[in-house]
Amino acid sequence: MNSITSSFDRRQILKTGTTLAASLPLVGMGQDEGKGDQIKVALIGCGGRGRGAATQSLNVPGTRLVAVADAFRNNAERTLAGLQKRFSDQVDVPAERIFDGFDGYRAAIDAADVVILTTPPGFRPAHFEYAISQGKHVFMEKPVAVDAPGVRQVIAAAKQADEKNLKVVCGLQRRFDQKYLETLSQIQSGVVGEIKFGQVYWNSSGVWVRERAGGMSEMEYQMRNWYYFNWICGDHIVEQHVHNIDVMNWFKGAHPVKAQGMGGRQIRVGKDFGEIFDHHYVEYTYADGTVLNSQCRHQPNTLNRVTEIIGCQKGRAYPGKIVDEKGETVWRFRGKRNDPYQDEHNLLYRHIREDKPINNAHYTAESTMTAILGRMATYSGQELKWEESLNSNISLTPKTLDWNADPGPKPGPDGTYPCAIPGQTQVL
Repeated sequence: MNSITSSFDRRQILKTGTTLAASLPLVGMGQDEGKGDQIKVALIGCGGRGRGAATQSLNVPGTRLVAVADAFRNNAERTLAGLQKRFSDQVDVPAERIFDGFDGYRAAIDAADVVILTTPPGFRPAHFEYAISQGKHVFMEKPVAVDAPGVRQVIAAAKQADEKNLKVVCGLQRRFDQKYLETLSQIQSGVVGEIKFGQVYWNSSGVWVRERAGGMSEMEYQMRNWYYFNWICGDHIVEQHVHNIDVMNWFKGAHPVKAQGMGGRQIRVGKDFGEIFDHHYVEYTYADGTVLNSQCRHQPNTLNRVTEIIGCQKGRAYPGKIVDEKGETVWRFRGKRNDPYQDEHNLLYRHIREDKPINNAHYTAESTMTAILGRMATYSGQELKWEESLNSNISLTPKTLDWNADPGPKPGPDGTYPCAIPGQTQVL
């Protein structure tokens, strides 16, 4: 495979605020629009984001939840009980349509018209590929993969979705946020000139840890602590920071052509924290020379910052605010704030009912790969080019998915897991 770059069909990517802003007024389905045939929905992945996404889908008139699936049956049953309590008239999931294990997603997908994919991202390529092969419309969360082979798998399935006229919406919700949309529109109007640099952040204290229980297999332990293992999570630069990185790709209408950076783990060390880094700093360079500096950190008692700064010729843009070179505000968002999480789902079902094309998988795969490129750069300590990284054949997926299978990463004698060492770790 010599080149994958051309497979990002930019005619399919909503690259501008003008394009998406024009579609947003259509998203609010009126109460009478749900009175036709009900749309059957399946939820794959019953954690917190799955519960939220299912709620947002069921908020749309004319939807009905008919199946749920999760690796752990208790997760599926707990989430289903909550949804049944809130949406009693829209939930029709008997015990025989509650699926668990690694393969339960197939039966759940088969039962529905629309599939919500909210498992940890390591499973997304296989789940998306199967959903498209079965002719299902899809809402899926970001990121859509954890390695380059997974990204290529998503790209191929996205092309098939276009060919089958299937609708796909992805959870990069900033692209549905009116504050971001109007900020982009202002930049495009020339208020502060062309984009010259970017600075994006996801710096926070970190996430949960679940203790290892007696009798738990290594696979189950890693599944329950999925955030700390690359084959399921991709590291926090991929799982979380993809949001901020995506904003720069979106505003630029392009992806970087190379990246270099540094990272490691100083605070989050020990047997409870798997193999991922606790900080990354990446310098991305775009084809026209524009540089994006990217920071993400999981360290308690440090500065928290989750935002984006877009540097332009005559000033800077923040979400909902633009200042000139002197720091004086030249524009501020004063419109009505929307709920971008809900609008993602409103938009999907409106496009299904009106049979209008939409497929966010293309740009979400591109931004996912950008985040993966950053991780590859920090893990290796090398400057990496987009093309060679996208074509990497290093797969993080275990050969077998089974509760007693070998997931790959293994703890050392002291219980800690090895992590990448810049200058030694191979990523290509």
